[in-house]
Amino acid sequence: MRPTKLGIIGLGAIGGSLALEAKRAGIERVLGWSPEPAERVAAAQQGALDDAPARATDVARAVELLVLAAPPAANLALLDALAPHLGAGAVITDVKRAIVARAEARGLGPRFAGGHPIAGTHGHGFRAARLDLFKNAVVYITPTRDGDGAAREIAHFWEDVLATHPVLIDAAQHDRQLALTSHLPQAVASLLARYLAHATPPGATFGPGARDATRLAASEPALWTEIFLMNRDELLPALRSLEEPLGELERALEAGDAAGLAAWLRRGAEWRRRLDA
Repeated sequence: MRPTKLGIIGLGAIGGSLALEAKRAGIERVLGWSPEPAERVAAAQQGALDDAPARATDVARAVELLVLAAPPAANLALLDALAPHLGAGAVITDVKRAIVARAEARGLGPRFAGGHPIAGTHGHGFRAARLDLFKNAVVYITPTRDGDGAAREIAHFWEDVLATHPVLIDAAQHDRQLALTSHLPQAVASLLARYLAHATPPGATFGPGARDATRLAASEPALWTEIFLMNRDELLPALRSLEEPLGELERALEAGDAAGLAAWLRRGAEWRRRLDA
């Protein structure tokens, strides 16, 4: 799918970058909406949008493909609000089991597929948008039960317009996988940052190890609150699974077990080196 009219609801780092990329790729008309008037103005002034209507419904009515790029809870509300206003034949996309299920409940299954680019950024608002944010990124496409056609169209859009690598995946499998590969690292980084904030002596210097390990902790708390709660049934078991390897480390240290400690560290080191290979 290569729409001539693309709508984007939410003009932060993801939505704003998508708008910039779409215009560069030659999409004829890109419309966008944000609840923040300043973001709509900034996006239009920087050439990311051809029009920035004052109402999200005006965008929904006018486009062939509508991308919901707001935070997760807002996207659920937007789906309900915008469904009656979608143009005939328009396709709509976002991700997460909750919104896939909501789309099916609203009768939008054949016109909906999730699209989650693995291309995060720590900036906030349209000022964090940039060209090439999605280049060569993996994008997970999550079909509804009867939405294989829409999923193929969304996958083609991400590949053809945004130069990404789309991967079709079940919505439940997506959330299970992201709990481990994204949400758990976020939680661990935030946990370590909280501990260091309270336990570190005044004036201590933090080297690259502490900075690298806590980088994710600087992410937007409100956004991650929504993500954690929406995927809590998958995140909770992942968090609890850390208890066993942490216990192994504690026992090796208590016993002064150099061989056990080295083996514990080696498992992590070998996996991390393969990741970089």
